[in-house]
Amino acid sequence: MLTVQRVVLSSRPGNNGSPVPENFRVEEASLATDLKQGEVLVRTLYLSVDPYMRCRMNDDTGTDYLLPWRLEECVDGGGVGVVEASKNEAMAVGDIVTSFNWHWQTHSVIDGNLLQKVDPRMVDGHLSYVLGGVGMPGLTALLGVREKGHVTPGAGQTMVVSGAAGACGSLAGQIARLDGCERVVGICGSDEKCQSLVSELGFTAAVNYKKGDISKALREVCPSGVDIYFDNVGGAISDTVISQMNSGGHVILCGQISQYNKDLPYPPPLSNETQEALCSKNITRERFMVLNYMEKHEEGLLQLSHWVKTGQIKLLESVVNGIENMGVAFCSMMTGGNIGKQIVKISD
Repeated sequence: MLTVQRVVLSSRPGNNGSPVPENFRVEEASLATDLKQGEVLVRTLYLSVDPYMRCRMNDDTGTDYLLPWRLEECVDGGGVGVVEASKNEAMAVGDIVTSFNWHWQTHSVIDGNLLQKVDPRMVDGHLSYVLGGVGMPGLTALLGVREKGHVTPGAGQTMVVSGAAGACGSLAGQIARLDGCERVVGICGSDEKCQSLVSELGFTAAVNYKKGDISKALREVCPSGVDIYFDNVGGAISDTVISQMNSGGHVILCGQISQYNKDLPYPPPLSNETQEALCSKNITRERFMVLNYMEKHEEGLLQLSHWVKTGQIKLLESVVNGIENMGVAFCSMMTGGNIGKQIVKISD
């Protein structure tokens, strides 16, 4: 038996409630390490916290592809770790592996067939990138831009990205620039983040939505209007962006983090004014789900890896240490405390 630490969901935020670290509890548990055929023992290296997890804190996730976390049970999400013992022919001790359903605990026994092997060379040895820029957030940004953005090199297009300093938004802006957008403008919640977007990630401009008139600021940095909108937040910010979009524009509906604490269906309903703007200007607004493009994931990861290794894309991370800080890291991410991907380092 092995003593492990794990994180369980001890309470739910409730309807229209904001999550707090106390919704999670760290506890010790005993893990049987006698492996059955096909199983592996893994040590957790890094865990991911992501906006979609807020939906899993509810009794009903509001979606048909996410199951709710159960009270008093170990929660799960994206994780990466190292194999320490194996009875699976495809997995050897020392292999780096990842899963979208990794338990939030220090060690786990897992069916090896549910894991994907990671080639550390894909991420230049930065294994946490598997949970960010060369993982699901990176694929979401890449395929969102390419499948729904209709970027046309040489067309002089302007793209606006909300939640632009987060894991997905910070990548979406860089990819849009690489794919041919003339102007890429980010919206985020602090001057520090705005500076990072422009000076480190190559955005044309950035707007701090917490300062002054966002509508006026957006018009100043998007003088020719907005052609493509990568929407990570929803709510009033998105209403403002859509009101300044050009005819025939495209909204990439990736996330609605401003609405996740509200008891609403996904995607949340739009105001009549915004709905009218979409219709009158013939603007497409399509929900984007990266899991609908599984056949493009392998090629996409290779593209992201190439960009990262050649320095064409820069990845930003906010790293917290210790499994005891999972709840704090999650709540910080939900309120914009991170720049880039929020990661929790569990072990070396």
